[in-house]
Amino acid sequence: MIGNLNHVAIAVPDLEAAIATYRDTLGANVGAPQDEPDHGVTVVFITLPNTKIELLYPLGENSPIQGFLDKNPSGGIHHICYEVEDIEAARDKMLASGARVLGDIKTGAHGKPVIFLHPKDFTGTLVELEQI
Repeated sequence: MIGNLNHVAIAVPDLEAAIATYRDTLGANVGAPQDEPDHGVTVVFITLPNTKIELLYPLGENSPIQGFLDKNPSGGIHHICYEVEDIEAARDKMLASGARVLGDIKTGAHGKPVIFLHPKDFTGTLVELEQI
């Protein structure tokens, strides 16, 4: 059911420093910051030959990323995102298998439908599924 790895998301306490590290130290192709108010984050995508890295930075006082950074002040991997062909079918399959889907289908940073799956159901990893 899952397809390609779309991205690995990393929560960062200092967005400008993270951008500089990827751009200047690693020589990566770093996109422009983009605010995602529906998700409470500012994102920056780093394009690699085979996938993307998504830097996540809190946007607003109620950002879910702030809680993650409170527990992990240096930042760290927040979630991984896999591509699926049909988000509704993927959601239904997850629910039928007993996996916990967190919230409703939303529009993600790429403008495509996404859902999140509870980390306790996926070996401690928060999983995002994105319709391609």
